[in-house]
Amino acid sequence: MVARHDQTTDPQLLESLLQARRGTAFFARKLNELSDADLDGPSLLPGWTRRHVTAHIGYNARAIARLIEWAATGVETPMYASPEIRDHEINFGATLPPIALRHLFDHSAVHLNVEWRDLPAEAWLHKVKTAQGRTVPAEETVWMRTREVWTHAVDLDNGATFTDIPVPVLTRLLTDITSAWATRGTDTGLLVRVTDQQPELEFGSDGPEAPLVVSGTLAGVVRWATGRGTDGVTATGTAGAPNSATGAPLGLPEVPPAPKWI
Repeated sequence: MVARHDQTTDPQLLESLLQARRGTAFFARKLNELSDADLDGPSLLPGWTRRHVTAHIGYNARAIARLIEWAATGVETPMYASPEIRDHEINFGATLPPIALRHLFDHSAVHLNVEWRDLPAEAWLHKVKTAQGRTVPAEETVWMRTREVWTHAVDLDNGATFTDIPVPVLTRLLTDITSAWATRGTDTGLLVRVTDQQPELEFGSDGPEAPLVVSGTLAGVVRWATGRGTDGVTATGTAGAPNSATGAPLGLPEVPPAPKWI
């Protein structure tokens, strides 16, 4: 039997596909470590069980596959008919029997991978629209899936941490998040500093004379920036100066919540 390969030969895109596939395999491993009873337990996301996380990842693969079909055929196939239908889909998926929920993840991941594999090289540049209304080339779907599988593997609360996520994924995720803050103007007076990379990374505006500086390891900073805890980061600032995000005086040991990302 002849082996099937990705139609694209672009080295950067192939590397991105590899990160997405590795993330999918990592999520699968953490999911398979959970017993059926464990699926009923809470995830790291408020209001969601591990069932919700698994259903979301399964239906997300199907939604992204619809975008690839759009790129391949030119026929508009949105990710979701509406935000309400997306939410209903996840809530319904969370009620499936464990074996059906696991099959949802497995089969949807294979389907998406096949759609990616068989997409003609030129079609990766065809434009599609995300659920947030952004018009992007089809190649952006690889990053969309990458960040979902890696971060939600941590959300299963089954031993995975942000230190398990590859550095290139963490770096791009932090760049996306801080760019979103800058676009909304919610990073005023906030400087984010990553201390375990060479050279050190900084994100944010110069802000006022006494900015809030949140610093830590790359994994710790991304965990904080995605709203998943403050381990591995510290906050500093001039004592008594107000934090523009909270109005509280700086110089206190508590790390404030990160600005809203999505």
